[in-house]
Amino acid sequence: MRSQHKGKDFCVFALPGLFCFLAVVIVPFIYGVYLTLTDWDGVSRVKNFVGLANFAQVMKDTQFWKSLLLTFRYVIFVVVIVNVMAFGIAWLLTRGMKGQNFFRAGFFTPNLIGGIVLGYIWQFVFSRVFVSIGESTGWGLFEASWLSDPGKAFAALVLVSVWQLSGYMILIYVAGFMGLSEDVMEAASIDGAAGWIKLKNIIMPLMMSSITICLFLTLSRAFMVYDVNLSLTGGAPYGTTEMAAMHVYEKAFTSRQFGTGQAEALVLFIITACISGLQVYLTKKKEVAA
Repeated sequence: MRSQHKGKDFCVFALPGLFCFLAVVIVPFIYGVYLTLTDWDGVSRVKNFVGLANFAQVMKDTQFWKSLLLTFRYVIFVVVIVNVMAFGIAWLLTRGMKGQNFFRAGFFTPNLIGGIVLGYIWQFVFSRVFVSIGESTGWGLFEASWLSDPGKAFAALVLVSVWQLSGYMILIYVAGFMGLSEDVMEAASIDGAAGWIKLKNIIMPLMMSSITICLFLTLSRAFMVYDVNLSLTGGAPYGTTEMAAMHVYEKAFTSRQFGTGQAEALVLFIITACISGLQVYLTKKKEVAA
């Protein structure tokens, strides 16, 4: 009887989720790997087998490697700034300050806005609002649109991504801070631990589970950024802000080289998975129990 109930529970609760996971993730992934071995253009019914020719094209695609290098720069800036900022703000919000619930909701709001909408909003800010401020104040920083300069356009991408992602990470860090044992904190204070010493030796090790989650989320989302890149800069000026995900899309759907684009997507996935997996492994080793 018990085994029958377990089988029924599995069919009711786990089977639908398993089916959706297979249909949405596993099957498309396997089909995508198959497409890397063909010359499909995304339209025709004919898919000729070409072996590893698409991966050879990936190695020769200098623009892909440039966009991947730019993505690495972007990831470093976004991951570091988002997590440092979110950790600091979460610490302040759990110190009993007035209006902390209001600030939590306020910081989380940008995460609810889609990346496309967010990009167009900030495009207006960088192209119109900042320029108007520069014209009225004479500030050189705002005299021209940030999106017309490669360096400032990259900074704009980082700024918008930090603004979007920080709120969600703040909530995770807040949950981590609220889960810290008061007995451990009080014992550390009695033993004379304070300031940086307390943060480094007591709080940080106990917060490693939250840090692991936040680093993984920011790493994966930063590597796969597309929507903000598309709506904010569109790769402009002259392709200098084109991230790897946007280049893959352009290769597959605009240039009609679906096999090569899929091969580049697979390379990007493998790099992201390896780095994220290494990050989880290293940070998990540093987790401690209260």
